[in-house]
Amino acid sequence: MSLAIVHSRAKIGIQAPAVTIEVHLANGMPSLTLVGMPETAVRESKDRVRSALQNAQLEFPSLKRITINLAPADLPKEGGRFDLAIALGLLAASGQIPGDCLNECECLGELALSGELRPVQGVLPAALACRALNRTLLLPRANAAEAALVRGVRIVAAEHLLELCEHLRGERELPGVNVESRPQSRPVSADLADVQGQAQAKRALIVAAAGGHNLLLFGPPGTGKTLLASRLPGILPALSEAEALEVAAIQSVCGQADLSCWPQRPFRAPHHGASAAALVGGGSQPRPGEISQAHQGVLFLDELPEFDRKVLEMLREPLESGCIHIARAREQLSFPARFQLIAAMNPCPCGYQGDPSGRCRCSPEQIERYRGKLSGPLLDRIDLHLGMLNETFSLGHEQVGKPSSAEAAQWVAQARSCQQQRQNCLNAHLDLAALREHCRLSEADQQWLELAITRLGLSRRASHRALKVARTLADLDGVSSIERAHLAEALQYRQLDRRPMA
Repeated sequence: MSLAIVHSRAKIGIQAPAVTIEVHLANGMPSLTLVGMPETAVRESKDRVRSALQNAQLEFPSLKRITINLAPADLPKEGGRFDLAIALGLLAASGQIPGDCLNECECLGELALSGELRPVQGVLPAALACRALNRTLLLPRANAAEAALVRGVRIVAAEHLLELCEHLRGERELPGVNVESRPQSRPVSADLADVQGQAQAKRALIVAAAGGHNLLLFGPPGTGKTLLASRLPGILPALSEAEALEVAAIQSVCGQADLSCWPQRPFRAPHHGASAAALVGGGSQPRPGEISQAHQGVLFLDELPEFDRKVLEMLREPLESGCIHIARAREQLSFPARFQLIAAMNPCPCGYQGDPSGRCRCSPEQIERYRGKLSGPLLDRIDLHLGMLNETFSLGHEQVGKPSSAEAAQWVAQARSCQQQRQNCLNAHLDLAALREHCRLSEADQQWLELAITRLGLSRRASHRALKVARTLADLDGVSSIERAHLAEALQYRQLDRRPMA
Protein backbone atom coordinates (compact mmCIF):
# COMPACT_ATOMS: atom_id res chain seq x y z
CA MET A 1 0.00 0.00 0.00
CA SER A 2 1.60 3.29 -1.10
CA LEU A 3 -0.95 5.57 0.61
CA ALA A 4 -1.72 5.58 4.33
CA ILE A 5 -4.05 7.75 6.37
CA VAL A 6 -3.56 8.32 10.11
CA HIS A 7 -5.71 10.42 12.45
CA SER A 8 -4.31 12.83 15.05
CA ARG A 9 -5.21 16.02 16.92
CA ALA A 10 -3.77 19.54 16.93
CA LYS A 11 -3.75 21.88 19.93
CA ILE A 12 -5.48 25.24 19.37
CA GLY A 13 -6.18 26.93 22.68
CA ILE A 14 -8.04 24.33 24.73
CA GLN A 15 -9.52 22.71 21.63
CA ALA A 16 -8.20 19.62 19.86
CA PRO A 17 -9.22 19.90 16.18
CA ALA A 18 -8.82 16.80 14.04
CA VAL A 19 -5.77 16.49 11.79
CA THR A 20 -5.45 13.84 9.09
CA ILE A 21 -1.92 12.74 8.20
CA GLU A 22 -1.71 11.41 4.63
CA VAL A 23 1.51 9.61 3.67
CA HIS A 24 2.19 8.75 0.02
CA LEU A 25 5.16 6.78 -1.33
CA ALA A 26 5.97 7.13 -5.03
CA ASN A 27 8.77 6.25 -7.41
CA GLY A 28 11.16 9.01 -8.44
CA MET A 29 13.99 11.02 -7.00
CA PRO A 30 14.25 10.13 -3.26
CA SER A 31 12.92 13.01 -1.15
CA LEU A 32 10.65 13.80 1.77
CA THR A 33 8.18 16.68 1.52
CA LEU A 34 6.06 17.81 4.45
CA VAL A 35 3.10 20.08 3.61
CA GLY A 36 0.04 21.39 5.42
CA MET A 37 1.14 24.56 7.27
CA PRO A 38 3.66 22.91 9.65
CA GLU A 39 5.54 25.05 12.18
CA THR A 40 9.29 24.66 12.70
CA ALA A 41 8.98 21.85 15.27
CA VAL A 42 6.68 19.93 12.94
CA ARG A 43 9.03 20.32 9.96
CA GLU A 44 11.84 18.94 12.10
CA SER A 45 9.80 15.81 12.80
CA LYS A 46 11.01 14.16 9.58
CA ASP A 47 14.52 13.94 11.01
CA ARG A 48 13.29 12.60 14.36
CA VAL A 49 11.08 10.04 12.62
CA ARG A 50 13.90 8.84 10.34
CA SER A 51 16.27 8.26 13.26
CA ALA A 52 13.56 6.68 15.40
CA LEU A 53 12.64 4.15 12.71
CA GLN A 54 16.24 3.23 12.03
CA ASN A 55 17.15 2.84 15.72
CA ALA A 56 14.02 0.73 16.29
CA GLN A 57 15.24 -1.69 13.58
CA LEU A 58 12.40 -0.63 11.28
CA GLU A 59 12.80 0.28 7.64
CA PHE A 60 12.69 3.91 6.56
CA PRO A 61 11.65 4.10 2.86
CA SER A 62 14.60 6.29 1.91
CA LEU A 63 14.55 5.25 -1.77
CA LYS A 64 11.03 6.56 -2.32
CA ARG A 65 9.59 9.98 -3.04
CA ILE A 66 7.69 10.65 0.20
CA THR A 67 4.91 13.22 0.51
CA ILE A 68 3.33 13.85 3.91
CA ASN A 69 0.24 16.06 4.04
CA LEU A 70 -1.21 17.42 7.29
CA ALA A 71 -4.84 18.26 6.60
CA PRO A 72 -6.61 20.62 6.84
CA ALA A 73 -3.89 22.73 5.28
CA ASP A 74 -5.11 26.04 6.76
CA LEU A 75 -4.91 24.83 10.38
CA PRO A 76 -1.67 25.82 12.18
CA LYS A 77 0.26 22.85 13.52
CA GLU A 78 3.00 23.05 16.13
CA GLY A 79 5.09 20.84 18.39
CA GLY A 80 6.19 17.25 18.18
CA ARG A 81 2.73 15.77 18.79
CA PHE A 82 2.49 14.47 15.19
CA ASP A 83 5.73 12.42 15.27
CA LEU A 84 3.99 9.15 16.16
CA ALA A 85 1.27 9.60 13.54
CA ILE A 86 3.84 10.37 10.83
CA ALA A 87 5.94 7.35 11.78
CA LEU A 88 2.95 5.00 11.74
CA GLY A 89 1.85 6.47 8.41
CA LEU A 90 5.25 5.71 6.90
CA LEU A 91 5.17 2.16 8.28
CA ALA A 92 1.64 1.57 6.97
CA ALA A 93 2.43 3.03 3.53
CA SER A 94 5.51 0.80 3.24
CA GLY A 95 3.61 -2.32 4.37
CA GLN A 96 5.41 -2.83 7.66
CA ILE A 97 2.15 -2.63 9.63
CA PRO A 98 -1.40 -3.26 8.33
CA GLY A 99 -2.99 -0.01 7.21
CA ASP A 100 -6.54 -0.93 8.22
CA CYS A 101 -5.53 -1.20 11.88
CA LEU A 102 -5.25 2.60 12.03
CA ASN A 103 -8.73 3.38 10.69
CA GLU A 104 -10.35 3.61 14.13
CA CYS A 105 -7.35 5.01 15.97
CA GLU A 106 -5.95 8.44 16.77
CA CYS A 107 -2.26 8.98 17.54
CA LEU A 108 -0.43 11.49 19.69
CA GLY A 109 3.19 11.44 20.79
CA GLU A 110 6.68 12.80 20.25
CA LEU A 111 9.49 10.48 19.20
CA ALA A 112 12.98 10.37 20.66
CA LEU A 113 15.81 9.45 18.30
CA SER A 114 15.93 6.05 19.99
CA GLY A 115 12.28 5.35 19.18
CA GLU A 116 11.00 6.01 22.68
CA LEU A 117 7.67 7.83 23.02
CA ARG A 118 7.76 11.14 24.84
CA PRO A 119 4.72 12.86 26.39
CA VAL A 120 3.02 15.85 24.81
CA GLN A 121 0.74 18.61 26.10
CA GLY A 122 -2.99 18.85 25.53
CA VAL A 123 -3.79 15.13 25.72
CA LEU A 124 -7.00 15.55 27.73
CA PRO A 125 -8.92 17.60 25.12
CA ALA A 126 -7.79 15.08 22.51
CA ALA A 127 -9.07 12.21 24.67
CA LEU A 128 -12.47 13.90 25.01
CA ALA A 129 -12.71 14.35 21.25
CA CYS A 130 -11.54 10.77 20.67
CA ARG A 131 -14.22 9.40 22.98
CA ALA A 132 -16.90 11.34 21.11
CA LEU A 133 -15.91 9.51 17.89
CA ASN A 134 -15.53 6.14 19.66
CA ARG A 135 -11.92 5.76 18.55
CA THR A 136 -8.90 4.22 20.27
CA LEU A 137 -6.21 6.64 21.41
CA LEU A 138 -2.57 5.61 20.86
CA LEU A 139 -0.18 7.65 23.00
CA PRO A 140 2.96 7.56 25.19
CA ARG A 141 2.63 5.76 28.50
CA ALA A 142 3.59 8.96 30.34
CA ASN A 143 0.31 10.54 29.11
CA ALA A 144 -1.86 7.53 29.93
CA ALA A 145 -2.90 8.54 33.46
CA GLU A 146 -3.98 11.98 32.24
CA ALA A 147 -6.02 10.59 29.34
CA ALA A 148 -7.58 8.00 31.68
CA LEU A 149 -9.45 10.78 33.49
CA VAL A 150 -11.93 10.62 30.59
CA ARG A 151 -14.33 7.78 31.28
CA GLY A 152 -15.16 5.52 28.35
CA VAL A 153 -12.17 6.26 26.11
CA ARG A 154 -10.11 3.32 24.85
CA ILE A 155 -6.40 3.89 25.42
CA VAL A 156 -3.36 1.99 24.18
CA ALA A 157 -0.15 3.31 25.73
CA ALA A 158 3.43 2.30 24.94
CA GLU A 159 6.90 3.37 25.94
CA HIS A 160 8.57 2.57 22.61
CA LEU A 161 7.57 2.69 18.97
CA LEU A 162 8.51 -0.95 18.49
CA GLU A 163 6.06 -2.05 21.21
CA LEU A 164 3.25 -0.22 19.45
CA CYS A 165 4.13 -1.72 16.06
CA GLU A 166 4.08 -5.23 17.52
CA HIS A 167 0.69 -4.49 19.05
CA LEU A 168 -0.72 -3.26 15.74
CA ARG A 169 0.61 -6.34 13.94
CA GLY A 170 -1.05 -8.59 16.51
CA GLU A 171 2.27 -9.98 17.72
CA ARG A 172 1.77 -8.81 21.31
CA GLU A 173 -1.07 -7.32 23.30
CA LEU A 174 -0.36 -4.12 25.17
CA PRO A 175 -2.34 -3.93 28.41
CA GLY A 176 -5.17 -1.44 28.29
CA VAL A 177 -5.19 1.55 30.61
CA ASN A 178 -7.65 1.33 33.46
CA VAL A 179 -9.84 4.39 32.96
CA GLU A 180 -11.28 4.02 36.45
CA SER A 181 -7.88 4.42 38.14
CA ARG A 182 -8.30 8.09 38.86
CA PRO A 183 -7.41 9.74 42.18
CA GLN A 184 -10.40 9.87 44.53
CA SER A 185 -9.05 11.45 47.71
CA ARG A 186 -9.36 15.18 48.09
CA PRO A 187 -6.14 16.92 49.18
CA VAL A 188 -6.24 18.29 52.71
CA SER A 189 -6.48 22.10 52.78
CA ALA A 190 -5.53 24.47 55.58
CA ASP A 191 -8.27 24.73 58.19
CA LEU A 192 -10.29 27.89 58.76
CA ALA A 193 -10.10 27.13 62.48
CA ASP A 194 -6.42 28.07 62.42
CA VAL A 195 -7.35 31.74 61.99
CA GLN A 196 -7.69 33.52 65.32
CA GLY A 197 -10.43 36.08 65.71
CA GLN A 198 -11.60 38.01 62.63
CA ALA A 199 -15.15 36.72 63.02
CA GLN A 200 -16.58 39.22 60.52
CA ALA A 201 -13.94 38.36 57.93
CA LYS A 202 -14.66 34.65 58.37
CA ARG A 203 -18.34 35.39 57.93
CA ALA A 204 -17.63 37.30 54.72
CA LEU A 205 -15.48 34.43 53.42
CA ILE A 206 -18.30 31.94 54.03
CA VAL A 207 -20.79 34.24 52.31
CA ALA A 208 -18.45 34.57 49.33
CA ALA A 209 -18.06 30.80 49.13
CA ALA A 210 -21.78 30.14 49.47
CA GLY A 211 -22.81 32.43 46.61
CA GLY A 212 -19.70 32.42 44.43
CA HIS A 213 -19.17 36.12 45.17
CA ASN A 214 -15.99 38.14 44.64
CA LEU A 215 -14.37 39.47 47.83
CA LEU A 216 -11.99 42.32 48.60
CA LEU A 217 -10.23 42.38 51.98
CA PHE A 218 -8.41 45.53 53.02
CA GLY A 219 -6.58 46.31 56.23
CA PRO A 220 -3.15 46.84 57.80
CA PRO A 221 -0.36 44.32 57.23
CA GLY A 222 -0.58 41.20 59.38
CA THR A 223 -4.35 41.16 59.87
CA GLY A 224 -4.71 37.78 58.16
CA LYS A 225 -5.95 38.73 54.67
CA THR A 226 -3.73 36.23 52.86
CA LEU A 227 -4.31 33.62 55.57
CA LEU A 228 -8.07 33.85 55.09
CA ALA A 229 -7.86 33.72 51.31
CA SER A 230 -5.82 30.52 51.46
CA ARG A 231 -8.62 28.88 53.48
CA LEU A 232 -11.27 29.45 50.81
CA PRO A 233 -10.56 26.27 48.73
CA GLY A 234 -11.08 24.18 51.87
CA ILE A 235 -14.71 25.31 52.28
CA LEU A 236 -15.68 25.12 48.62
CA PRO A 237 -17.39 21.93 47.40
CA ALA A 238 -15.43 19.51 45.25
CA LEU A 239 -15.76 19.84 41.49
CA SER A 240 -18.23 17.72 39.60
CA GLU A 241 -16.75 15.35 37.05
CA ALA A 242 -17.62 17.63 34.13
CA GLU A 243 -16.12 20.66 35.89
CA ALA A 244 -13.01 18.71 36.90
CA LEU A 245 -12.44 17.57 33.31
CA GLU A 246 -12.80 21.17 32.12
CA VAL A 247 -10.22 22.35 34.66
CA ALA A 248 -7.89 19.46 33.86
CA ALA A 249 -8.14 20.21 30.13
CA ILE A 250 -6.89 23.75 30.73
CA GLN A 251 -4.04 22.44 32.88
CA SER A 252 -3.25 19.88 30.19
CA VAL A 253 -2.75 22.43 27.40
CA CYS A 254 -0.59 24.48 29.79
CA GLY A 255 1.56 21.45 30.59
CA GLN A 256 0.59 21.65 34.27
CA ALA A 257 -1.74 18.68 34.72
CA ASP A 258 -1.48 17.58 38.37
CA LEU A 259 -3.52 14.45 39.02
CA SER A 260 -2.88 14.67 42.77
CA CYS A 261 -5.22 17.70 42.92
CA TRP A 262 -8.18 15.90 41.30
CA PRO A 263 -10.90 17.06 41.83
CA GLN A 264 -9.87 20.07 43.94
CA ARG A 265 -10.69 23.57 42.74
CA PRO A 266 -7.64 25.48 41.48
CA PHE A 267 -6.14 28.29 43.56
CA ARG A 268 -4.00 30.74 41.59
CA ALA A 269 -2.06 33.60 43.18
CA PRO A 270 -0.04 35.49 40.53
CA HIS A 271 2.53 38.10 41.56
CA HIS A 272 1.53 41.74 41.16
CA GLY A 273 4.21 42.14 38.49
CA ALA A 274 2.32 39.79 36.15
CA SER A 275 1.81 41.10 32.62
CA ALA A 276 -1.53 41.29 30.84
CA ALA A 277 -0.72 38.21 28.76
CA ALA A 278 0.24 36.25 31.89
CA LEU A 279 -2.96 37.23 33.69
CA VAL A 280 -5.63 37.01 30.98
CA GLY A 281 -3.82 34.92 28.35
CA GLY A 282 -2.36 35.63 24.96
CA GLY A 283 0.97 35.47 23.16
CA SER A 284 1.82 34.83 19.52
CA GLN A 285 0.37 31.34 20.03
CA PRO A 286 -2.42 32.22 22.51
CA ARG A 287 -2.31 30.27 25.77
CA PRO A 288 -4.61 30.39 28.80
CA GLY A 289 -3.64 32.95 31.42
CA GLU A 290 -4.01 32.91 35.18
CA ILE A 291 -7.74 33.71 35.05
CA SER A 292 -8.38 30.66 32.86
CA GLN A 293 -6.15 28.46 35.00
CA ALA A 294 -8.31 29.60 37.94
CA HIS A 295 -11.48 28.51 36.09
CA GLN A 296 -14.01 26.95 38.52
CA GLY A 297 -11.67 27.97 41.32
CA VAL A 298 -10.11 30.95 43.08
CA LEU A 299 -7.95 33.77 41.72
CA PHE A 300 -6.19 35.53 44.60
CA LEU A 301 -4.67 38.93 43.86
CA ASP A 302 -2.59 40.15 46.81
CA GLU A 303 -1.55 43.82 46.97
CA LEU A 304 -4.24 44.66 44.44
CA PRO A 305 -3.28 48.35 43.83
CA GLU A 306 0.28 47.24 42.98
CA PHE A 307 -0.95 45.56 39.79
CA ASP A 308 -0.77 47.66 36.66
CA ARG A 309 -4.09 49.44 36.24
CA LYS A 310 -4.38 48.44 32.57
CA VAL A 311 -3.93 44.81 33.59
CA LEU A 312 -6.65 45.05 36.24
CA GLU A 313 -9.07 46.69 33.82
CA MET A 314 -8.79 43.64 31.59
CA LEU A 315 -10.50 41.64 34.34
CA ARG A 316 -13.77 43.52 33.93
CA GLU A 317 -15.11 41.54 30.96
CA PRO A 318 -14.30 38.02 32.25
CA LEU A 319 -15.72 38.90 35.67
CA GLU A 320 -19.05 39.51 33.95
CA SER A 321 -19.06 36.92 31.16
CA GLY A 322 -17.01 34.06 32.62
CA CYS A 323 -14.76 33.80 29.56
CA ILE A 324 -12.00 35.73 27.80
CA HIS A 325 -11.80 36.36 24.06
CA ILE A 326 -8.36 36.75 22.47
CA ALA A 327 -8.13 38.01 18.89
CA ARG A 328 -5.14 37.60 16.62
CA ALA A 329 -4.70 38.41 12.95
CA ARG A 330 -5.32 34.83 11.83
CA GLU A 331 -7.45 33.41 14.63
CA GLN A 332 -9.79 34.21 17.48
CA LEU A 333 -9.84 32.06 20.60
CA SER A 334 -12.03 31.93 23.69
CA PHE A 335 -10.87 30.54 27.03
CA PRO A 336 -13.21 29.82 29.97
CA ALA A 337 -12.64 32.08 32.97
CA ARG A 338 -15.43 31.53 35.49
CA PHE A 339 -13.29 32.24 38.54
CA GLN A 340 -13.96 33.63 41.99
CA LEU A 341 -11.86 36.72 42.66
CA ILE A 342 -10.43 37.21 46.14
CA ALA A 343 -8.31 40.36 46.45
CA ALA A 344 -6.34 41.92 49.30
CA MET A 345 -4.93 45.39 49.74
CA ASN A 346 -3.72 47.86 52.33
CA PRO A 347 -6.06 50.75 53.20
CA CYS A 348 -3.43 53.40 52.45
CA PRO A 349 0.11 53.73 51.05
CA CYS A 350 1.81 53.07 54.40
CA GLY A 351 -0.70 50.34 55.21
CA TYR A 352 -1.68 51.46 58.71
CA GLN A 353 -4.80 53.60 58.30
CA GLY A 354 -7.19 52.68 61.10
CA ASP A 355 -4.50 50.90 63.12
CA PRO A 356 -5.02 51.56 66.87
CA SER A 357 -1.37 52.59 67.20
CA GLY A 358 -2.08 55.72 65.18
CA ARG A 359 1.14 55.42 63.19
CA CYS A 360 -0.50 56.26 59.85
CA ARG A 361 0.55 59.70 58.57
CA CYS A 362 -1.03 59.49 55.11
CA SER A 363 -3.04 62.51 54.04
CA PRO A 364 -6.56 62.16 52.58
CA GLU A 365 -5.13 63.10 49.18
CA GLN A 366 -2.54 60.32 49.36
CA ILE A 367 -5.19 57.80 50.35
CA GLU A 368 -7.47 58.98 47.56
CA ARG A 369 -4.66 58.66 45.03
CA TYR A 370 -3.74 55.20 46.30
CA ARG A 371 -7.27 53.85 46.13
CA GLY A 372 -7.82 55.64 42.87
CA LYS A 373 -5.62 53.00 41.24
CA LEU A 374 -8.75 50.83 41.40
CA SER A 375 -11.45 52.05 39.05
CA GLY A 376 -15.09 52.29 40.01
CA PRO A 377 -16.24 49.78 37.36
CA LEU A 378 -13.79 47.19 38.73
CA LEU A 379 -14.87 47.74 42.35
CA ASP A 380 -18.51 47.49 41.27
CA ARG A 381 -17.80 43.94 40.09
CA ILE A 382 -16.48 42.90 43.51
CA ASP A 383 -19.49 41.97 45.60
CA LEU A 384 -18.04 42.24 49.10
CA HIS A 385 -15.62 44.86 50.44
CA LEU A 386 -14.51 44.26 54.02
CA GLY A 387 -12.11 46.20 56.21
CA MET A 388 -9.99 44.27 58.72
CA LEU A 389 -8.17 45.51 61.83
CA ASN A 390 -5.39 43.98 63.90
CA GLU A 391 -6.68 42.03 66.86
CA THR A 392 -5.08 41.35 70.23
CA PHE A 393 -2.34 38.75 69.98
CA SER A 394 -3.06 35.56 71.88
CA LEU A 395 -1.56 32.08 72.04
CA GLY A 396 -4.65 30.67 73.72
CA HIS A 397 -7.29 28.53 72.10
CA GLU A 398 -10.34 30.56 73.02
CA GLN A 399 -10.59 32.08 69.53
CA VAL A 400 -9.61 28.96 67.61
CA GLY A 401 -11.95 26.35 66.17
CA LYS A 402 -15.08 28.38 65.41
CA PRO A 403 -15.94 27.65 62.74
CA SER A 404 -13.78 24.89 61.30
CA SER A 405 -13.46 24.35 57.57
CA ALA A 406 -15.63 21.23 57.86
CA GLU A 407 -18.46 23.19 59.48
CA ALA A 408 -18.17 26.06 57.04
CA ALA A 409 -18.07 23.65 54.08
CA GLN A 410 -21.32 22.10 55.26
CA TRP A 411 -23.04 25.49 55.42
CA VAL A 412 -21.70 26.40 52.00
CA ALA A 413 -22.85 23.10 50.49
CA GLN A 414 -26.38 23.53 51.88
CA ALA A 415 -26.65 27.09 50.56
CA ARG A 416 -25.35 26.10 47.12
CA SER A 417 -27.75 23.16 46.96
CA CYS A 418 -30.64 25.53 47.66
CA GLN A 419 -29.48 27.84 44.86
CA GLN A 420 -29.14 25.01 42.35
CA GLN A 421 -32.63 23.74 43.13
CA ARG A 422 -34.18 27.20 42.90
CA GLN A 423 -32.40 28.75 39.89
CA ASN A 424 -29.84 26.20 38.62
CA CYS A 425 -26.89 28.57 39.18
CA LEU A 426 -25.08 30.39 41.96
CA ASN A 427 -26.45 33.71 43.19
CA ALA A 428 -23.40 35.56 41.86
CA HIS A 429 -24.29 34.41 38.33
CA LEU A 430 -27.92 35.56 38.33
CA ASP A 431 -28.86 37.69 35.34
CA LEU A 432 -31.25 40.65 35.63
CA ALA A 433 -34.41 38.66 34.85
CA ALA A 434 -33.53 35.94 37.37
CA LEU A 435 -32.60 38.60 39.92
CA ARG A 436 -36.09 40.10 39.70
CA GLU A 437 -37.69 36.68 40.01
CA HIS A 438 -35.68 35.24 42.91
CA CYS A 439 -34.81 38.40 44.89
CA ARG A 440 -38.23 39.91 45.45
CA LEU A 441 -38.66 42.30 48.37
CA SER A 442 -41.62 43.62 50.29
CA GLU A 443 -42.69 47.14 49.41
CA ALA A 444 -41.33 48.53 52.67
CA ASP A 445 -37.97 46.79 52.23
CA GLN A 446 -37.80 47.97 48.62
CA GLN A 447 -38.24 51.59 49.71
CA TRP A 448 -35.71 51.17 52.50
CA LEU A 449 -33.16 49.67 50.08
CA GLU A 450 -33.63 52.45 47.53
CA LEU A 451 -33.07 55.08 50.21
CA ALA A 452 -29.94 53.30 51.46
CA ILE A 453 -28.55 52.97 47.93
CA THR A 454 -29.10 56.68 47.34
CA ARG A 455 -27.35 57.65 50.57
CA LEU A 456 -24.39 55.37 49.87
CA GLY A 457 -24.14 56.53 46.26
CA LEU A 458 -24.04 52.99 44.85
CA SER A 459 -24.21 52.39 41.14
CA ARG A 460 -26.93 50.22 39.63
CA ARG A 461 -24.45 47.36 39.16
CA ALA A 462 -23.24 47.62 42.77
CA SER A 463 -26.88 47.63 43.93
CA HIS A 464 -27.58 44.43 42.03
CA ARG A 465 -24.45 42.86 43.52
CA ALA A 466 -25.58 43.79 47.03
CA LEU A 467 -29.00 42.24 46.36
CA LYS A 468 -27.33 39.00 45.24
CA VAL A 469 -25.32 38.96 48.47
CA ALA A 470 -28.53 39.45 50.44
CA ARG A 471 -30.02 36.46 48.63
CA THR A 472 -27.00 34.38 49.69
CA LEU A 473 -27.35 35.52 53.30
CA ALA A 474 -30.97 34.35 53.24
CA ASP A 475 -29.88 30.99 51.83
CA LEU A 476 -27.32 30.59 54.62
CA ASP A 477 -30.08 31.28 57.15
CA GLY A 478 -32.32 28.74 55.40
CA VAL A 479 -35.18 31.17 54.69
CA SER A 480 -36.99 31.57 51.39
CA SER A 481 -37.39 35.36 51.39
CA ILE A 482 -34.88 38.18 51.80
CA GLU A 483 -35.34 40.09 55.05
CA ARG A 484 -34.20 43.59 55.98
CA ALA A 485 -31.43 42.19 58.17
CA HIS A 486 -29.98 40.46 55.09
CA LEU A 487 -30.13 43.71 53.12
CA ALA A 488 -28.45 45.67 55.91
CA GLU A 489 -25.63 43.14 56.22
CA ALA A 490 -25.14 43.04 52.44
CA LEU A 491 -24.80 46.83 52.33
CA GLN A 492 -22.21 46.69 55.11
CA TYR A 493 -20.00 44.78 52.66
CA ARG A 494 -19.71 47.81 50.35
CA GLN A 495 -17.23 49.70 52.54
CA LEU A 496 -14.93 50.95 49.79
CA ASP A 497 -17.90 52.62 48.09
CA ARG A 498 -18.30 55.01 51.01
CA ARG A 499 -16.90 58.52 51.20
CA PRO A 500 -14.92 60.16 52.65
CA MET A 501 -12.09 57.62 52.74
CA ALA A 502 -10.01 59.27 55.47
